[in-house]
Amino acid sequence: MWLEILLASVLGFVIYWFISRDKEETLPLEDGWWGPGARPTAGEDESIRPFKVETSDEEIIDLHRRIEKVRLTSPLEDSRFHYGFNSNYLKKILSYWRNEFNWKKQVEVLNRYPHFKTKIEGLDVHFIHVKPPQLPAGRTPKPLLMVHGWPGSFFEFYNIIPFLTDPKNHGLSDEHIFEVICPSIPGYGYSEASSKKGLNSVVTARIFYKLMLRLGFQEFYVQGGDWGSLICTNMAQLVPSHVKGLHVNMALILRNFYPLTLFLGRPFRGLFGYTERDVELLYPLKEKMFYSIMRESGYMHIQSTKPDTVGCALNDSPVGLAVYILEKFSTWTNAEFRDLEDGGLERKFSLDDLLTNVMIYWTTGTITSSQRFYKENMGQGFMAEKHYRMKVHVPTAFAAFPCELLHTPEKWVKFKYPKLISYSYMARGGHFAAFEEPELLARDICKFVGLLERQ
Repeated sequence: MWLEILLASVLGFVIYWFISRDKEETLPLEDGWWGPGARPTAGEDESIRPFKVETSDEEIIDLHRRIEKVRLTSPLEDSRFHYGFNSNYLKKILSYWRNEFNWKKQVEVLNRYPHFKTKIEGLDVHFIHVKPPQLPAGRTPKPLLMVHGWPGSFFEFYNIIPFLTDPKNHGLSDEHIFEVICPSIPGYGYSEASSKKGLNSVVTARIFYKLMLRLGFQEFYVQGGDWGSLICTNMAQLVPSHVKGLHVNMALILRNFYPLTLFLGRPFRGLFGYTERDVELLYPLKEKMFYSIMRESGYMHIQSTKPDTVGCALNDSPVGLAVYILEKFSTWTNAEFRDLEDGGLERKFSLDDLLTNVMIYWTTGTITSSQRFYKENMGQGFMAEKHYRMKVHVPTAFAAFPCELLHTPEKWVKFKYPKLISYSYMARGGHFAAFEEPELLARDICKFVGLLERQ
């Protein structure tokens, strides 16, 4: 009997090793057309056009009118943020939004960096392109593509950009100076939404790769969290020879043996490669994994199945849109914020910054198209696409922020990203890393690039 068990274990290990060994596969690059109707026979206009964010008195008057007509439901006693966004605190936000928030001023803030649009695969793709204000003699900046997620936007990167493009004047070494490109995912903000089904993370990665080529970059660094981490990962799987380095602060790594070790990882952490910090971030397992997933994934089920239904309601009500988005900036920043009457929103963000992100969705009417990205990526089944089963063979760095929705240990990351050269336990911060802790994230990006370039 024991011999049979031993032989079965050895056979299982051999099979596991065979199917999990590093295969340097790449995704096919392909092509597509996502604009309305059939693809024109004439070639696509590849010009890059300057763009400015604009607003009008009519837009602001309409917003104020809708806020004034809001109908709220009283919260349960002592419910805080356990039932979702607390409407008592919401009254404060709505008062500020209606009476103090200055959208015209925030439009000027948005236009602080240069905006552009260009047609790629039938869609007008929006991006900001920020070059260093000054460069030491003989130096050239390193191109860095930074990709946002949901319910964020390119605006998440506004506070990190100075650390990357002008590090010396912001307390960092000028060993690494970047020029930063932040596009909007198609269907988000100022990027045109697809007219056709199927525009997923792989397609978006291809579109952004074409954008970087159009800007004249044959090699570049990429960084992302949330959907941005998946898009950047896909880009490394599509065109690994063009991606010099990949930095992510989130990773979905479920197709391997390691998640099964969670049940034994606490008493046998050394056996499975878990550090003391991993144990702190993963356990108690029931609370930090299972209950957390149940609490925070309801939106995902809706958006992965019928995004247009809830989208109709959110696109018609600025208040509904705001609470749907801002709730994520509470509990995704720190799960314990659900115990606070105000959801802890103003502990890490200003109301101006939070409402500016909401306004990008509201004024462009893109909440529905942004939610469709879940349907396109998960509508065929969770992690059903080929790229989830593929490894990434470009130099990689991972920043593990302690309040991220799910902690990903280094062993797990290295399974998916065999060329992991930097794994950092970050001192603080949650899901919206660039927005919440821009200096910490900038320092980790620079550390990674330094390690890579010294190899």
